[in-house]
Amino acid sequence: MKHRLLDVRPLRVSPAYRRLWLGTSLSAVGGQIASVAVLFQVWEMTHSPVWTGAVGLARAVPLVLLGLVGGALADSVDRRVLVRWTMLAQLVAALGLAAQALLRVDSLGLLLLLVATQAGFGALGAPAQRTFPVRLLGRELVAAGIALQHLSFQAAMLVGPALAGVVLGQWGLTPAYLVQAVASLAALYAVVRLPAMPPTGAPSGRGPRAVVEGMRYIARSRVVSGLYVTDLVATLLAMPIALFPVINEERFGGNPETLGLFLSAVAVGGVLAGFASGTVTRSDRPGAVQLWAAGTWGAALAVFGMVGPLWSALAALVVAGAADTVSVISRGAAVQLATPDSHRGRVTSVEHVIGVAGPEIGNFRAGVVAGATSAAFAATLGGLACLVGIVVVAATNRELRRFRISRDIPTPDDAA
Repeated sequence: MKHRLLDVRPLRVSPAYRRLWLGTSLSAVGGQIASVAVLFQVWEMTHSPVWTGAVGLARAVPLVLLGLVGGALADSVDRRVLVRWTMLAQLVAALGLAAQALLRVDSLGLLLLLVATQAGFGALGAPAQRTFPVRLLGRELVAAGIALQHLSFQAAMLVGPALAGVVLGQWGLTPAYLVQAVASLAALYAVVRLPAMPPTGAPSGRGPRAVVEGMRYIARSRVVSGLYVTDLVATLLAMPIALFPVINEERFGGNPETLGLFLSAVAVGGVLAGFASGTVTRSDRPGAVQLWAAGTWGAALAVFGMVGPLWSALAALVVAGAADTVSVISRGAAVQLATPDSHRGRVTSVEHVIGVAGPEIGNFRAGVVAGATSAAFAATLGGLACLVGIVVVAATNRELRRFRISRDIPTPDDAA
């Protein structure tokens, strides 16, 4: 039973990782609070759903455009230094959000610019930051470290919006943004305390050439490309979030509390899977684990589209959320371990871009299919299409299916 529960050894064996986990966990909660505050402020300024939707666009565009640039930088400079400066820039942007709220500037353009600035610097630093666990921990603990990070992210999604409501209701916008700034400072302190992390191995080009070489490596590696194709199949074909309001309206009378339960059920499944992630993080075959998890995600969402009672719909979403967490943990560990350190930043940046763009495109696809048919049909079709797609990937990618850490990664990176 002990080996089936969350593996907390990374927090015990590495003080640097422990500080980083605590700092980034606080930063994730602060980010959730600030995200709710931004949506609230934009709505108060415009009372337009178009402009509240523009907040997501303001974040997504720099994330996609600068994510690959961040990967190239991560493979050419000290990663600790890169993340330190990008976090400092995000802290300044957080203080800017607090200042504009305090001074009641009421400029939508300035607000969206600050949001885009935060997202852009986050994208520049994210690929380097994702490589930290493999440098701070031994090979056998990388998956456990990623599981701990994902668990804190899921917990922040549960706790952050509720805290945001309290802070906004009791004290207003400025304190909400200041909470994010303080939390960002904690994460920055943890990064400053890290050891130097220059990339190892011979550099392979600079600028656009480096990005192209990273893409070539992914194309050459059947394991890494298979991991990414599996993720794209799951998100592009079965992402259900855009269908939640319609299904809630058609089946449950449009009750806003029910809509909130849909979103919470996915996060609950993720948290439960995180607490029971020991089996996943100790697995020697992360590629096979991801394939099973992605297939389970598709099957659960197909069931969500077909069932009637609320309890069964929520149960299907809990299973889907748990499967998504298992997929993220196994994919993250396999990508980090199967990629040489000289390419790790660029390869990780592609994972970051896929993680941002895939769900958004998948939600758009779901909306289009629902508009032409129905939301329930779109959810069921997407889930079944995902399941078929995963079967095809598993059948055609033998290397991913049989990938073993102990056999295929004989020389681990030295832990710092």
